Amino acid sequence: MPKVYNWQIGRKMEYRYEEAHPKRQLVAVFNTNRCIACQSCTMACKSTWTFSQGQEAMWWNNVETKPYGGYPHNWDAKSLELMENTSPVAQVWDGGEPTPERPYGTFTGKTIFEMAPQGRYALGYEPPEEDWQTPNLYEDTPTGGAGVKGRAFKGGAIHDHESWFFYLARVCNHCSYPACVAACPRQAPYKRTEDGIVLINQERCWGYRMCVQACPYKKAMYRPDTRTSEKCIGCYPRVEGKDPESGGVPMEARCMAVCIGKIRMQGLVDLEDDGDWSARPDHPLYFLIKVAKVALPLYPQFGTQPNIYYIPPRWVPREYLRQMFGPGVDEALDAYTNPSRELLAVLQLFRASETMYFRYEIVQGEKYREITIAGAKRELFDDVVIGYDQENREIARLRVHESLHVRSEQYSNSI
Repeated sequence: MPKVYNWQIGRKMEYRYEEAHPKRQLVAVFNTNRCIACQSCTMACKSTWTFSQGQEAMWWNNVETKPYGGYPHNWDAKSLELMENTSPVAQVWDGGEPTPERPYGTFTGKTIFEMAPQGRYALGYEPPEEDWQTPNLYEDTPTGGAGVKGRAFKGGAIHDHESWFFYLARVCNHCSYPACVAACPRQAPYKRTEDGIVLINQERCWGYRMCVQACPYKKAMYRPDTRTSEKCIGCYPRVEGKDPESGGVPMEARCMAVCIGKIRMQGLVDLEDDGDWSARPDHPLYFLIKVAKVALPLYPQFGTQPNIYYIPPRWVPREYLRQMFGPGVDEALDAYTNPSRELLAVLQLFRASETMYFRYEIVQGEKYREITIAGAKRELFDDVVIGYDQENREIARLRVHESLHVRSEQYSNSI
């Protein structure tokens, strides 16, 4: 197979097709520390795209409780176990000094493409019917919970909890090297050149379910009544600026826009011909992922180079988080729990606008407080962060120090 460069694993790897990249890539950051599993995102997607007959088991967006929840059930544990049992070498990272070309080090194990069976282009499995029947199994189930067998990890860096869980919101990753695209003998799945969104051509799809087998995240799903596969389409009409409310500029997807917990930020980043991100330190997503390095890819060792990134939860054992988000976990959590002045401002932009940000700037304010974190003193400033859309129009303006409004005695009781 041809060789392509995957910067998330820090090396070249085998992939079915030659190196090719879109002009822009749809990217998102999810802050797991804020997710409350309200399922607003899930129902927004369901009511928009998968409410028809034959789509009953389709949840393009879902929120699962880790470590035991998952849709389809145990998708990640099964994918990882399959890789471990198939790989001729240890599935490990080299732990070397990170560089811009390999910010998380180098994954020296084998990806799903490099372990593909004879006649296939990706290693994978097709979940049985029962794995699709319970989209929210083990909701709010912590480690050591009744009826669940598993290791009771110690807690993370903040507290030592014997029991823990966290919510993981998931959509299609619109990967740079999609397994669904590599696997299909009909070339039905494809990656759009204008924004990197991965779609399935319904006229070309014959329902072989190779995409379902190959996608390690199990975000390609088979529809029995049409005998075709379907998946998240990235709400591409909104991304194209064709939503009536968009004003002609790119707009976030439905699941992003309804998020009550303000955990999501979605946008478009420019790519160079070699697939590297164009240097844009004033783009909030570029800053979060490439500069602050506070957001990480989900299971980068799969090799698909996913474009949905996560700020890891602070209270979860680092051992568990490293196998899920790679070796950048410690650096990401250090940056998030003790944020720089700029990071603290950029974090305010989450869910302040449905319109995508293309640039931000920070107007520095006065110091309003001193605090101590992990024995170190920090100064907090009342900075103002401003977000701009594709046309360089202001769409959001927020203060780091939120104003406090106290009811007058006349209205002290709202009843």
